[in-house]
Amino acid sequence: MEPNYRKIIHVDMDAFFASVEQRDHPALRGKPIAVGHAGSRGVVATASYEARKFGVHSAMPSSQAREKCPELIFVHSNMQHYREVSEQIRAIFERYTDLIEPISIDEAFLDVTDNKVGAHFGVDIAKAIKRDIKAELELTASAGVSYNKFLAKIASDYRKPDGLCVVHPDRALAFIDRLPIEAFWGVGPATAKKMHAMGIHTAPQLRSQSLAFLTEHFGKAGLIYYNFSRGIDNRPVTPFRERKSVGCEETFRHDIRGADIDKALVEVANELSARLARKAFLGKRLTLKVRFPDFTTLTRSVSQNRYLNHPTVILPLARELLAGVVLPAAGIRLLGLSVSKTELEIKEEALTRQLRLFEMDESTEEI
Repeated sequence: MEPNYRKIIHVDMDAFFASVEQRDHPALRGKPIAVGHAGSRGVVATASYEARKFGVHSAMPSSQAREKCPELIFVHSNMQHYREVSEQIRAIFERYTDLIEPISIDEAFLDVTDNKVGAHFGVDIAKAIKRDIKAELELTASAGVSYNKFLAKIASDYRKPDGLCVVHPDRALAFIDRLPIEAFWGVGPATAKKMHAMGIHTAPQLRSQSLAFLTEHFGKAGLIYYNFSRGIDNRPVTPFRERKSVGCEETFRHDIRGADIDKALVEVANELSARLARKAFLGKRLTLKVRFPDFTTLTRSVSQNRYLNHPTVILPLARELLAGVVLPAAGIRLLGLSVSKTELEIKEEALTRQLRLFEMDESTEEI
């Protein structure tokens, strides 16, 4: 008897912020643009495909991006507008399924195993979604279709931009075996370097390792790598997941002190700003995390009455928090920043959701 495989789609908008700007401003079409702040301490939130040809990418310092592409045009981000467009995309998804798991403002997983249009194949729904987005919003999306989230996510990146890739269950291992280990979900630069040192560069080499070996060297993630290399991912598509904070931190190879600390703080603030933009997260509370050479860790936080979503806002506050920390002569080994929602924000958003549900109920009764 043939197994009942799930039908999972991962939809990822192509250079979303930049594409929206090019759509709304015809003079920018076909030109290399970067959404972000052009200042000396600015950072690129996203870049158009014309700019990516020069090596410009998200989270890159604006000054470096300008060096790579002297003709680069910087456009200020408009997060409220991007959110509105994201909601329009979400409305298209909802024509086909209610099992939608947003990953960020411009990507989501959809479980279309049981769908609203009675389609038998997930690829047919992926084609319809791509067609609707292009016809109605004048934007392009890439989609990956498979029987689990891991493979659908990789497949959506496979033929970008405006791509569509299907990974059938009987071809999953062959597809996985063509990938470098860096393509695996959860394998960042540090993990990839560690795997390379062990002689693991490809999926077959990863699959040849025992579960005991992988958990010994990678902890709980070892089981994930073990399963992924075999095409196994049983995580369900979770319709609602509220994010409470976004952060980033850096552990230094050698303890740093003096001017190097401020330099690191600038880099962490820029990276945090890029992550906030990518995830379309808004918060008014900033937290600084510092770890000393003896592994003592402390945090300092401050709340504002405005959203903290740009280096020019985040960095001065981070410096104020750091100034209140007595730093040892030996320096520090870790520095981190995060933006979170205040208790008031959480309560206000919960109230807004309740009001929206009430309005939906009222409109339903009137029909």
